[in-house]
Amino acid sequence: MIRDAYKSIASRAGGLFKDNGSRFIAWAYPVETEEEVKEIVAGLRKEYHDARHHCYAYRLGWLGDRFRANDDGEPSGSAGRPILGQIDAAGLSDVLVVVVRYFGGIKLGIPGLIRAYKSSTADALSQAEVVEKIAGKSFRLRFGYLAMNPVMKVLKDMDIPAKDQEFGMDCALTVRVRLSLEAAFRERILQVDTCNLEEIS
Repeated sequence: MIRDAYKSIASRAGGLFKDNGSRFIAWAYPVETEEEVKEIVAGLRKEYHDARHHCYAYRLGWLGDRFRANDDGEPSGSAGRPILGQIDAAGLSDVLVVVVRYFGGIKLGIPGLIRAYKSSTADALSQAEVVEKIAGKSFRLRFGYLAMNPVMKVLKDMDIPAKDQEFGMDCALTVRVRLSLEAAFRERILQVDTCNLEEIS
């Protein structure tokens, strides 16, 4: 059985940690692409243009196999990695956390920085609503009018909703199928005469 469910967060959440005058403002976001990450980080750099550092980490995908940690000028491994560690400790993916640091004039040392970035990230993630996401693939089905009933029976039996439906002499619709059902879905739908299956994501 393919494990296709994973945990993410529902919406933006914030956290804060203070130490010796330095403020660490953490923002956690649900994201799905590197482009979203770049846009959010750029937006926070503008919003907090007077801050010393904008450190971040993210993990993406249902396997969590796309990730990055960025120290943004802090000593290597003292910011991005602790942020990523908290995302992983919470068992999340499709999540970005950016921590904005205002320097308070007193150096915290690497152990202090690690604690600050961990604590602010943990605070933001503790405020977030955790949601379950299901990994899946989207398909466009095209079929003759006579195949409509068999196609709809497969979708009903497997509890797969259809959208973007077009019904004429030729019919088409889009479905999203969870990964654990993909093999069974392909097998059944390709047994329907005139039905063509095109993967769209």
